[in-house]
Amino acid sequence: MASTPEFQHTVGKTASFSGTSLHTGEKVSLKLHPAPVDHGIKFKRKDLQDEPTIDARLENLKTVERATTIGEGSVRVHTVEHVLATLSGMGVDNAIVEMDANEPPIGDGSAQPYVDLIKRAGVTAQEEPRKFFDVREPVHVESKTGALLVLLPDEKFRISCTQAGPDNRFAQYLSMEVTPAVFEREIAPARTFVFYEDVEPLMEKNLIKGGSLENAIVVRGDAVLSKEPLRFPDEFVRHKMLDIIGDLALIGRRIRGHLVAVKPGHAVNADLARALTREQTRRSALSVTRAVPRGDGGFDTDEVMQILPHRFPFLMVDRIISFESETKCIGIKTVTINEPFFQGHFPGHPVMPGVMQVEAMAQVASILLFKLAKTTSRIGYFMSADGVKFRKPVFPGDTIFIHAELTKSRGERLAKAKCHCVVNDAVVSEGELMFTFLDK
Repeated sequence: MASTPEFQHTVGKTASFSGTSLHTGEKVSLKLHPAPVDHGIKFKRKDLQDEPTIDARLENLKTVERATTIGEGSVRVHTVEHVLATLSGMGVDNAIVEMDANEPPIGDGSAQPYVDLIKRAGVTAQEEPRKFFDVREPVHVESKTGALLVLLPDEKFRISCTQAGPDNRFAQYLSMEVTPAVFEREIAPARTFVFYEDVEPLMEKNLIKGGSLENAIVVRGDAVLSKEPLRFPDEFVRHKMLDIIGDLALIGRRIRGHLVAVKPGHAVNADLARALTREQTRRSALSVTRAVPRGDGGFDTDEVMQILPHRFPFLMVDRIISFESETKCIGIKTVTINEPFFQGHFPGHPVMPGVMQVEAMAQVASILLFKLAKTTSRIGYFMSADGVKFRKPVFPGDTIFIHAELTKSRGERLAKAKCHCVVNDAVVSEGELMFTFLDK
């Protein structure tokens, strides 16, 4: 199968390397193994009895202090962000990360050793589509420390990141689309760094036991202490982007969106991952297939067209699926990418205009009133629309269930109806409409 980013990938064969862990300072060997479709990324503790595995998923996130730790029960794996960032950045969806200690090797403080590991193993496409999280509307999180992450709709995954140290020292900014080639060349070589004033507190917490100038950059005042010169003038912000990619990999889906990050860190990265996971859970719960009733309880398209004078492109009701009582009915409208309004209404990010949703509500209400009056010799005209709210966007592929309830009528000339539109059991728009009927 030809390699394509729309399909899941795993590593082609087992590959390994060894080194010292950053925080525990232990010697550790790590092996990367292929895994089947929908397996995700799992860490295996080869050094423990029964060789337990931990899913690299948000529900297993334990701590985010200076590193990302996952665990199940009493089993932990520390500092997983570089491994996860590289697997995600290099396009690997399914793999087993086997270790004989509780923390991966730190290497030179960057993700370059893991890129080299994946290139030795190779990347192989699998016959199952990838899972994506498509950003539909802005998502943002912020912290009391001044960190701010905003995720915006985009067809690709892009990060625009600002990094600033204490007193805004070494303030840096970088924006780029994240692809495997970009990750390998522009992000993976960036090394972890620490400001000198943070070193002692970390040591007091029994961390960075394996830290040295060979695997980290230390910033002291305006000086950069390192075994080698900076690999990029803006190496710090690149490493922040590396950490973001690793932390967001815990949602288990590829992101299509543009992330704007100000002073990011593991804690706020995890907050964003939680927000996306909650949204994905909500979407999954609402995407259950809904049966559409047919038969005598409603009107098919031909019967709708016998009542309403509207025709393409202004007929906004496909059919009436039920009359729940004398004063209530439900119609449906299937929204396709071929709707004429998508040609000019946000063509790069097609969203159904709200005014068309109001028109759909009015047409369903009109059918309800025509049925009650048992005549089609009149035409309904809008008089007012009150309390109109648009709560969620409607996209191509959505099916709108349009609810109308007659709330007030004055003879056969004036009527008011309370209406709302529903997509995947969530109200997307609503309003109270008043119209009058005149003879044709």
